[in-house]
Formats: sequence, structure tokens, C-alpha cells
Amino acid sequence: MDGVSPVLQTEKLCKSFGALTVAQNIDFRLHAGDRHALIGPNGAGKTTFVNMLMGALAPTSGRILLGTEEITRLGQAGRVKRGLGRTFQINTLFSHLPVLDNVALGIAERRDVARRKWRPASSFKEIIEESKELLSTLGLADDALTRAIDLPYGKQRLVEIAIALGLRPKVLLLDEPAAGVPSAETDRILQLFEKLPPEIAILIIEHDMDPVFRFARRITVLVQGEVLVEGPPEEIARDPRVHQVYLGEQHHG
Repeated sequence: MDGVSPVLQTEKLCKSFGALTVAQNIDFRLHAGDRHALIGPNGAGKTTFVNMLMGALAPTSGRILLGTEEITRLGQAGRVKRGLGRTFQINTLFSHLPVLDNVALGIAERRDVARRKWRPASSFKEIIEESKELLSTLGLADDALTRAIDLPYGKQRLVEIAIALGLRPKVLLLDEPAAGVPSAETDRILQLFEKLPPEIAILIIEHDMDPVFRFARRITVLVQGEVLVEGPPEEIARDPRVHQVYLGEQHHG
């Protein structure tokens, strides 16, 4: 990747809450088309790191760049507009609206339709077409008219991903996409990730190592707010320090 500038990077990112340091000098790089995973035991600082990337939390020090632009102090909406998208661990759907409407609202936001007083009917038609296409890609075409609240949890997670993709991000952060999803559905979610546009840089944030090793081409392990190690899955799988961290957690319940 030498000579190619990252689509997202952090430089010496730190976050403290009083005397408690939850992120310590995190240097991180994500390039276009990357399939990268950030893993670590509970309390490793993964959520804090993602919240700093998205602008939900201001770093104590360090910098965040999206492409060549520094976005360290930019608000969340500004980051989304510049191509940084995420799904959430906590369900954020308009639960009583049909799936199609949930996705169409995201696409309308991207196209700025909501802010135009006058708009041709064709713009709505295009939004609906694009929404249906996205749902089809994610295997949700038959659920388009179902209310989000009536879908099984695994499918709700896929709707969140469809909404995030509707914003056409350059970078997509998938925050624990398999959390709470039955293992049979986890397989389906992972298969669908393979179909996501190849140029999008994807960062999956996970606690569970199994889906990560199947998806990621590169893995960063975070422990107590610091990067312990980064490398391809086969190296991470063999690294005794990684085993120690995860085994230690199992022993402590």
C-alpha cells in the first residue's frame, strides 16, 4: 500500500476520562477496498475508538483524517456527508415503518431531497428504485413492505447495513454486526459482506473472533486502549499474546 494515501487514518489518538485512559496513542490506517477488523476483549476501548472516528466523542489529543482532510473536530453529520458511514450496536431503525421506507429515508438524506421544497416526482421514483436494488443485494427484497419491528433481529441488522450503504460511504464501520444474531444468520451476514462494493473500505468492530477471521484480510487487536498487534489473520491466529488476552478473559468469566 506504499504511496497510496489511506481513506481513513488516526495519528496518536488518545482519550482520557479524568485519570482513566481508554485510548492511548492509536495509530491506525484504512485504505480503499480494505477489509479490516478491530478486535479486543471487553473493555479494550473499541467503542471509544469508533465513537471518536464518528465524532460522537472528542479525542483528548491526536488527529483523525478522512482522505487528506483533518476531521478531528468535525461533527457527526459532516463526517457522514464526507463519506464515513456506520451501523450501530443498538438498533436505530424507524421500527414502525416498512423496511423500504427506512432505506429510502437514508437515500433521500444523501440526495438532499428532504431540504428541497419543490421536487419532481421522478426523484422519488429513483429513490425507491435504488432502495429496492439495495434490499435485493442484501437478500431483503421480500421484506420490503414488512415493518422493521416485525423482522427477526438478524434481518434488522441487515436493514441497518442497507441504510448505511444508501449513504454511499467511502468507509463503512460495522459495529458488532453479529452481536445477538443466531449463528446461522451470522453466516448469511458474512456472505452478504462479500458482495458489498469492493471499493468501500470496511472496518468491522467485533468482540467475537470467529466471524472476524472469516471476513478480514487484516486485523488490529486492541487491548486496554492500545494497539497490541496488527497483521493478517493467520499471523494474529498464531500470536501467543492474542491468545493470552482472550484466554485470560475466559478465565475471569
